[in-house]
Amino acid sequence: MVLYDKVSLRISKLVTTKYSTSFSLGIKMFHKDYRYPIYAIYGLVRVADEIVDTFHNVNKKKILDELKQETFLAIKEGMSTNPIVHSFQYVVNKYKIDNDLIEAFFHSMEFDIYKNSYSKEEYDKYVFGSAEVIGLMCLKIFVDGDDEKYNSLKPYARSLGSAFQKVNFLRDIRSDLYERKRIYIPDVHQEIFINDENKKKLESETEKEFEKALNGIKRLPSKVKLGVYLAYLYYKVLLDKIKRSSVKELTSKRFRVSDFIKLILMFRAFVEVRVLRLI
Repeated sequence: MVLYDKVSLRISKLVTTKYSTSFSLGIKMFHKDYRYPIYAIYGLVRVADEIVDTFHNVNKKKILDELKQETFLAIKEGMSTNPIVHSFQYVVNKYKIDNDLIEAFFHSMEFDIYKNSYSKEEYDKYVFGSAEVIGLMCLKIFVDGDDEKYNSLKPYARSLGSAFQKVNFLRDIRSDLYERKRIYIPDVHQEIFINDENKKKLESETEKEFEKALNGIKRLPSKVKLGVYLAYLYYKVLLDKIKRSSVKELTSKRFRVSDFIKLILMFRAFVEVRVLRLI
């Protein structure tokens, strides 16, 4: 079983690196003890995301339900013949990740199957399940069983996960609108109602969450702080680019951070965290 555990974790790493070069870059900055557990979380999240986003001409609800059932059964039995699910349950059981977080995640994924607009209440539930719980799962790994530390950092982990997701909402407006027919802005139901006012409101909300999250990043264990701070810097730069753009630009192209800027951010993160101890 030890070999199967290792192979499963490596498969989750492959999924992560193929789907998200930026996220993978942050993971590489973690101490090696933390990398594969985070790959395992992202691997399952990515598969669920693919089901609702790209598995067209199939019964998405049925496939997602099967993945959910398989995941909870694997957690209970301590194994799965699906390597992605197996690596996830391995990490969930090792770090005692709450089932409620996993349930909330799958609930948000279900929203993506049948909802294309959100009330404020639905939006908050969606953000919690699709992003904040991912931050909380990662935090469980980062604190490695220290419940007092986990509880004290929970609000900051939720803020960071929420901020990341809202930057994604802004960055992906074009593909969400025209490919997936979705709008992730509360109480907006048609493309014509995406305007500078609700764009700026979402940007301001996200800025405040980043500001709060930074206080939590400063209190993270040293073995993971650099990687989390690098991800924070990356998304902050992306948000700044989005803030300088118009709604028309957002709906016509997808914004990204160049590889050169990523290298600069890596250097900045290293200096601020390891050399100057500012973070």
